[in-house]
Amino acid sequence: MTATAAGTSEAPTRPRLPWLLLSITLLLVPTMVALSLGEEPLFDTLAFSAIAIAFATTGVLVATRQPDNPIGWIFCGLGVWYGFTELWESFAYHSLPTEDAGSWLIGWSWILDGCSYAVIFLLFPTGRLLSCRWRRVLWMLGAACAFAIPGQAFTPDNPDNPLVVDSPVLEAAFALGMVLLLVSIGTALVSLGVRYRRSVGVERLQLRQFLYAGAIFIPIMATSVPFWYQSVVAQAASAFAVILLPTAAAVSILRYRLYDIDVVINRTLVYGSLTATLAAVYVGSVLLLQLALSGLTEGSGLAVAASTLAVAALFRPVRGRIQRTVDRRFFRSRYDATQTLQAFGARLRDEVDLSALSADLQAVVQETMRPVHVSLWLRDVKADAP
Repeated sequence: MTATAAGTSEAPTRPRLPWLLLSITLLLVPTMVALSLGEEPLFDTLAFSAIAIAFATTGVLVATRQPDNPIGWIFCGLGVWYGFTELWESFAYHSLPTEDAGSWLIGWSWILDGCSYAVIFLLFPTGRLLSCRWRRVLWMLGAACAFAIPGQAFTPDNPDNPLVVDSPVLEAAFALGMVLLLVSIGTALVSLGVRYRRSVGVERLQLRQFLYAGAIFIPIMATSVPFWYQSVVAQAASAFAVILLPTAAAVSILRYRLYDIDVVINRTLVYGSLTATLAAVYVGSVLLLQLALSGLTEGSGLAVAASTLAVAALFRPVRGRIQRTVDRRFFRSRYDATQTLQAFGARLRDEVDLSALSADLQAVVQETMRPVHVSLWLRDVKADAP
């Protein structure tokens, strides 16, 4: 009776905790926005707010539906942590008493972020390690935090650090901790690749969703972060890339429309290549026409207009060629099926022998759809006639 009562009393509390963490995040973010308005660029404030809310929302969606999966709880914690650190950082704009403590906290909190991402990579999507041997990576992450956080928290390199300790031991500890952290993150990514190679069925689709988001995240962050303070576009791209990771994780873990990922990847490759190709053609044609017609079109927009018309005319043929190339290179089975159907359609116009047509149809179905068994039933119109 006692065990039953204990189980009954604990069961409702687990789903409520993610909502409590989301509520805390939703309280921290507006306070941070209110303190930061007018003190920093508005889009900067909104970007960090969106990131905190995205992580907390993703954590709620996963933790309430799969409370045994630690990834949801990590996302909930990251949402609260981001809201908390951004709020504390905004205290510096108003010279509040905790300003120094906030600067000190933010100075080393990024180490915890890196460790959290490494744990997510290790556990995604099932919430379990590949095997017991991968526990060593968790121990390595713990050691990285133990060495790197004190070294960064007490470093004299930060002039605003209120707890400076100038010690070569701490410098060596920070260097060792960073090496362990980088090795751990790299090993976690390797585990993600090993898991994908071994996976089949639904788990493979889940990993494909997440890896697709990662393939977008890395180039966007590499190109936009260096220009964060110079361009709003860079800030928007960085915020989109960061939000994309928890979003893809939630979609994958909750198994929402997993089979659409092939279509998304296909469209990304086609339209990304198409955009880059047409942009290069446009810029090149504008430059060439301006050089060739500089004496005739000086000060006019004839070169730009001609280049625009050329790009518009090239859109459909270039798109078709890129689509065929992408299908042939990355989606070979679909490409082969399309070619088989087109060939069957061409033969169908000239085929008059019903038995040959039946055999050809069954062969096409077998080759394109690969069913376990194929059978064809033909209705005898003459026998059914009155």
